[in-house]
Order: sequence, then structure tokens, then C-alpha cells
Amino acid sequence: MDKDRKMKMMMMMGLLLGAICSPVLTQNWKADVVKSLEALVSSCVVIPCSFTHPEENLSTSRLRGIWHISSDRNRRIYYEDKTAVIESFRGRTKLLGHLGQGNCTLEITDVKDHDNGPFCFRIELAPTAGGTQEKFSFVEDCAGLKMLPDPPKPKLVPSKTAIQGHPFTVTCTVAHTCPSHAPVISWSRGTSEGITEFHRQSHSGIWEVQSILTFIAEEKDDHSEVTCTSTFNGGRTSSATFGLYVKRTENYNHIIIPTVVGIGTAVVFAVFCIFMVKKYRARIAQLQSQDGSVWNRLSRLSRRMRSDAPGPSRSEQRRSIWSRFSRRPRAAVEMPNKTGNDQTFSKPRFPSPKSQPKSCNYNKGFDGGDDYENTADLNIYGNV
Repeated sequence: MDKDRKMKMMMMMGLLLGAICSPVLTQNWKADVVKSLEALVSSCVVIPCSFTHPEENLSTSRLRGIWHISSDRNRRIYYEDKTAVIESFRGRTKLLGHLGQGNCTLEITDVKDHDNGPFCFRIELAPTAGGTQEKFSFVEDCAGLKMLPDPPKPKLVPSKTAIQGHPFTVTCTVAHTCPSHAPVISWSRGTSEGITEFHRQSHSGIWEVQSILTFIAEEKDDHSEVTCTSTFNGGRTSSATFGLYVKRTENYNHIIIPTVVGIGTAVVFAVFCIFMVKKYRARIAQLQSQDGSVWNRLSRLSRRMRSDAPGPSRSEQRRSIWSRFSRRPRAAVEMPNKTGNDQTFSKPRFPSPKSQPKSCNYNKGFDGGDDYENTADLNIYGNV
């Protein structure tokens, strides 16, 4: 009886130990793989992967990582022995982590449009002395890829308002699935000193590159464009553009400048007028102070001009004298006849020399020469 009891107790203990040890040996080998990712054709993609195991301090040299197509374990897309990799993936895959640290992340470069998967991870442990090789395949945690024919466009987030003379920032964000070859962001303006770049993981299997551009907004930047361009691995590019509108600082230059110009012009014109009036008055005073008034000066000038004029010629003087004689009426004079009869004669009247107007011009031509004629003989007084 005691022996039977002891056997039963030992069997129960064995079952209990088996129940406790079995989860340790089976359930602790577990992989965590992103099940769906977007991959840009001709670029690269990184499939995050991690696994756990019950043993502690497993060296990487004892572990062999394998990635294969889910439908066939023998169709390997990654293995240490590259000859065992199918030809379409040969040279395009590699592990980024260390298996001893539980990292089984896979990178696929030069993505083809048929690299859609799903892909599963499998691990092998090198056998110890006298032991057997252990293999664990995680077919329940596989990764599928969605091919992107065109690169995703960056997102631009500018500051609320661009104010003239103040700093203005623009943030450009690009999502990608290849942190080992992150996209390169460039700007259409600005310098490297005004650009700050950040890399972060937004979700499992999705990363972001964030570039912040800072510059001083100026008046010439109004109605201009700012463009952010992202260049992915493989040479594919995408860009985004937004229009920049600069708010000018409030000033009254449009009022002050015309007002100052108008006032300055008026002042210059007034000074010019005052100067001309003073100059005109000074000139009048100068003329009045020289030998009497202006009118005396003008009268002397007119007399001088008349005195300098040439006198009449001899023929003109003769015609003038005879014309005077012809215009004078002849007075009737009674002269006794030798026969004793009284006869009446008309006596021409001649003007007195005193009544002749004196000429202010003296012509020296009358003083000499053979043509001299005594005008005194023409003045006849009395009876002829």
C-alpha cells in the first residue's frame, strides 16, 4: 500500500513538473513582427522584428536567423549562406539587429513591385555537444508589404502669419519605412544654418523625417513660394509648395513722404520768390538813387538819342524853304508909276528869322565848298 501511494505521488509530481516546464520550453519562443507595411518601389523597406526565448545569454554565434516566404520554408529570402537564398532576393536582404539581443529586423533594398510577401522569421540554435539542433518558426507572425509606385508627398506646416522683419518657420515632414536610408529634405530657399532636422519613429514600422526652416520674412518675400523636396533612396523625389504672404509692419511712410516733399517744395518756392522780390526792389532803389528818378534818366536818354540823329541834307533844306514861301500869302503893295498912275503890286511876305525854328542839328557841310548859298539874301524886307 505504501509503495502504491509513493508511486502515485511521484507520478503526480512528474505531471506537475511537466505542466510547469512545458510553457517555458514552448511558449517563451515568440516573435513580434509588423504585419503590414508600405514599401516604395525602387527604394528600401525595413521590417521590424523581435523575438524572445526561455534561455538566458544566448550568444549570437549559436543562433541562425532565416526569413522565408510564408508558403514555403525552403524559399528563403535571407540566410547566412547566400547560395541558399532565392535568386530574386539574393544580395538585397540583410539583418540589421543582433540575434543575441533578440533583434531580427530585416532590410530589403531595391524593392521590386512583386516583393509583397508575406515573409516569416525562423530561428535555429546550433546544437551543443551531444545535443540536438532546435528550430523555431514563427509562421503565425509574418509581414506583408504594400507596394507604392509613387513616393509620398511631404507635409508643410507654416507659422500662422509671416510678419515683415520677424522670424518665420516652416516645418516639412516626410513619412517613410526605411530608417537605414532616410529621405533627404531640401528647401528652395534659406541656408543650412537656418535648417534643423529631426528623425523619429511615429508608429511601429513607420518613421518620419522632420525639417524646420527658419528665416526672416522680408517685403520681397510677399507672394513668393517656398518648396520642400524629399529625395528617397533610389532617386525618387516628391515635393510640396505653399504660397508665402508677408504682412507688412504698420508705418505712415506713404503719408509722411508725400507731405514732406510737398512742404519742402513750397518752402523752396517761397524762398525763391522772396529772393526775387528783394532783388527787384534793390534794383529799383539803385536806379532811383542814380541822378534823380527813373523818368529823368529816361528823358536824358531820349534827348541824347535825338541829338545823335543826322541833320537834313541841303536839298531837303532848300525844298523846305521854298515850300514855306509858296505857302505864304503875298501882300498887295502900292507903288507909284512913272506915269503918275497908282499901280498895286503884291508883295510876298517872308517870315522873320526869329520865327524860324532853330535846328538843333548843325551840319558842317554848309560852311565850306562851292555850293555855298547865303540864305540871308532870301529874307527880303520892304519893296522890291
